[in-house]
Amino acid sequence: MNDWLITNAHLVNEGRRFDADIRVRNGRIERIDAQIAAAPNEQVFDAAGRWLFPGMIDDQVHFREPGLEHKANIESESRACVAGGITSFMEMPNTKPPAVNREALEAKYERGRISSRANYAFYLGATNDNLEDIRTLDPKSAPGIKVFMGASTGNMLVDNPATLDAIFRDAPTPIITHCEDTPMISANEAKARERWGDDIPAAQHPLIRSREACIKSTELAIGLARRHGTRLHVLHISTADELALFSPGPISGKRITAETCVHFLHFSAEDYARLGHRIKCNPAIKMASDRAAITQALAECRIDVLATDHAPHLADEKAHPYTSAPSGLPLVQYALQVALERVFAGELTLERLVESVTHAPATLFNVHGRGYLREGYHADLVLVDPDRPHTVVPSEILSKCGWSPFEGETFRSSIAATFVNGQLAWNDGKLDDSVRGQRLAFDR
Repeated sequence: MNDWLITNAHLVNEGRRFDADIRVRNGRIERIDAQIAAAPNEQVFDAAGRWLFPGMIDDQVHFREPGLEHKANIESESRACVAGGITSFMEMPNTKPPAVNREALEAKYERGRISSRANYAFYLGATNDNLEDIRTLDPKSAPGIKVFMGASTGNMLVDNPATLDAIFRDAPTPIITHCEDTPMISANEAKARERWGDDIPAAQHPLIRSREACIKSTELAIGLARRHGTRLHVLHISTADELALFSPGPISGKRITAETCVHFLHFSAEDYARLGHRIKCNPAIKMASDRAAITQALAECRIDVLATDHAPHLADEKAHPYTSAPSGLPLVQYALQVALERVFAGELTLERLVESVTHAPATLFNVHGRGYLREGYHADLVLVDPDRPHTVVPSEILSKCGWSPFEGETFRSSIAATFVNGQLAWNDGKLDDSVRGQRLAFDR
């Protein structure tokens, strides 16, 4: 069923907070009003004064399908999304085979159609030799083109200067970039190996994947974008030093935008002693001063989007020595609760948080009919209980890897319910596995 009357909700939308009811018909928001009388036989959901806002649109996830399904797959990770209030995701191309041409891209969409519990989209990946695939990409078929300007995962590093220049000149969609300088990282790791061999301490990770490597690569991307007028979105900002490269203000007026991730708001270098390689990720989690600066930049709209970079690996893989322990961590199930901790701490307003996880990605990627509480839009909704604390326990983890870096932590809020296209996909800790998401559409 995807027809509902949601009553007694505290809506957070487009910079406003207000009490209202929402009627959902055929999966879309039909009416928003102060008080709506229930129709005969209408399903009524009492929000009981809890916070209702658009479902999170996560613009950066790695779901490992195809080719790495022993770690995760679209079904398992989209289930975790729904439990965490994420109703739409955009998934990365570095799978096996990588999504670097039209055929591979459409094959992933077919997988999503069959098994995704949330709405889905897939990026086309750039390589040193698929420029024609990039030029001929239908702008409506993908949220953007992913360029690895640092060799984070797999063999998709784009390091040919002429190819990079042509991609930034000819891309028919936004370019999104992973910015780290690979030669600098390789030199740092070689020095660390001389001292420690393969068993480099986890705390050395932010020194190996250094702030200088981030800055150099981000400056290169921005320089190319300015030269060609490219619509550029720089992913997972991790340093205070990069923030001056971006401008504060509304996302609608920008050609160059930035994103950060929930783990950069939550962890710092001090946590390597406790969590080790469980929080090893690329780019690396850095200092507490970087965390504070990034949070402030998100608050002032210098950073535009908050996402996850969800990238699960098995626990035994993460237990390997540094040089073989993979980078990435599972995040989607608790991302919104992690972000809400910054609201409770007074560092972000609730309105700004909602903007960064829903409105901003919808605007940036021209997502059709989602990301806002508006009449006629798809009813992708999340209901948050701000008065019900939630402690993370292993038995509730839905990601296929079966662990979370937040185990044992207590968040001050809970995800009470999630609606995907008007379907009640998550309610009071229970998942409706019959729900399927839809392919995201782009107004281009």
